[in-house]
Amino acid sequence: MKKIFNPLLLCLTFLSHVLPVFSQDISKVWVADQGNGTYKNPILYADYSDPDAIRVGDDYYMTASSFNCVPGLPILHSKDLVNWKLINHALKKQEPEEAYNAPQHGKGVWAPSIIFHHGAYRIYYPDPDFGIFMVKAKDPAGEWSKPELVMAGKGLIDPSAFWDDDGKAYLALAWAGSRAGVNSLLTIYPMNSAGTQVTGKGKHVFDGHEHHHTVEGPKFYKRNGYYYLFAPAGGVATGWQLVLRSKNIYGPYEEKVVMDQGKTAINGPHQGALVRTQKGEDWFLHFQDKFAYGRILHLQPVKWVNNWPVIGSDPDGDGKGEPVLSFKKPDVGKVYPLVTPAESDKFNGEEPGLQWQWHANEKIQWSAQIRNSGYLRLFAYPTPKDAVNLWPVPNLLLQKLPAPDFTATTKVKFSTEWDVWQSKKAGLLVMGNDYAYLSISKDEKGYKVSQVLCKEALNGSSESLIEEKAIAGAEVYLRLQLAAPDATCTFSYSEDGISFKPIGIAFKAQPDKWIGAKVGLFCISKPDVRTGGYADFDWFRIDK
Repeated sequence: MKKIFNPLLLCLTFLSHVLPVFSQDISKVWVADQGNGTYKNPILYADYSDPDAIRVGDDYYMTASSFNCVPGLPILHSKDLVNWKLINHALKKQEPEEAYNAPQHGKGVWAPSIIFHHGAYRIYYPDPDFGIFMVKAKDPAGEWSKPELVMAGKGLIDPSAFWDDDGKAYLALAWAGSRAGVNSLLTIYPMNSAGTQVTGKGKHVFDGHEHHHTVEGPKFYKRNGYYYLFAPAGGVATGWQLVLRSKNIYGPYEEKVVMDQGKTAINGPHQGALVRTQKGEDWFLHFQDKFAYGRILHLQPVKWVNNWPVIGSDPDGDGKGEPVLSFKKPDVGKVYPLVTPAESDKFNGEEPGLQWQWHANEKIQWSAQIRNSGYLRLFAYPTPKDAVNLWPVPNLLLQKLPAPDFTATTKVKFSTEWDVWQSKKAGLLVMGNDYAYLSISKDEKGYKVSQVLCKEALNGSSESLIEEKAIAGAEVYLRLQLAAPDATCTFSYSEDGISFKPIGIAFKAQPDKWIGAKVGLFCISKPDVRTGGYADFDWFRIDK
């Protein structure tokens, strides 16, 4: 066949190599769908911990823990359990607001559960310092109600609501030893028919102290006359998936380990959601703890043997599964296009993309994204007066690490305003218990790029300046490259967007409290300087 020369195609091909390329749909760094009817695990190489999911008609919806990050309670949508898109957050502000207007690392939204009941979507979520809350919506992509306190108390975690065939409602939960003084117990409480209040005394239905320490995260199901509680045990990074069953909702419950690491490299495979497809297949979504990467999301096939689920593969036939690395996709009756959560952002809308979260309840004074401006403006907002590092700073705009290997690049123009440059800076950050960033700032000699590290930020340690480089003007490109297996970050900068110069030293990203490391943007000043200054971020890009 004779090839036809197309100058437009040639031009577009050339431009694709020299201009920033963005995709709002398909990740350049992790796609689980293999395009041949199979998928690879993890289906999301991102920190969607403690997942729970349901199917309503032909649509699948998932939520996950969000801890102190705001907005919280992510809502993801899928048509096939493999391709997921982030479509909303159910929690725009954390309650009580006064508590979460400042960062509360490791607190906030712990393991939630999602249910569809009487025409409404409901998420029950725990705040281990305040109690069990519920939010609901008619449309998962629309507005969710303000949180309603279903049960007050400290140490109440991991709720799962259940309506029985007779209309009676129940709430299963677990206990956080750090607040409740006891753990490794599963408890069931009666609720009112509306599911808005616990109405009676709870009953412990399982004690895991002898064989299943740290049992938690119960999920309620009913099948073939059995009540089931799917519950992880053994700890986040080292545990296994336990299933309990009984003919009576209050027990006694039989127990069986239905999945553990086995001979695989997938540590701690547990805590998640049982979901049935339109074609009657059962699947299990769960997490795997990957340290700096957070708790990443896996999908396992489920088969039933003698009314016990076997999750994953069972090579020795003992009824206890182990995770699969790849498998045929779920049968949902159709083949759907590739979808992945958004990562890059051109900041062309009226607010940042859904992938971004603050470290506390948002203040409107932190940022502005004016319609058609084409950039995100972060203001040099004062840090808390007693802050010695970024740990207590709320106005950090961050997102989850998206893959084991990736490059994050941003273009920023910095203004000190009023020529008051002291202590004002903006930059590209990888945040955790230890953190590192590249910043642009100004002093009496002009603009400069700096690499800064902070070890043990959670313990109040001070930042260390590693290296500074003078630059000609107020505009610069900042880049970090993160690489497996231990999330090692290297940093570089450019004044023209083409030639990048290395700066500083390598840094190993670290998790935050109960979450993985996060990457993103910031703009700050000390509280004792004149108000003013801002950074205009033209775009943020994730690629190879």
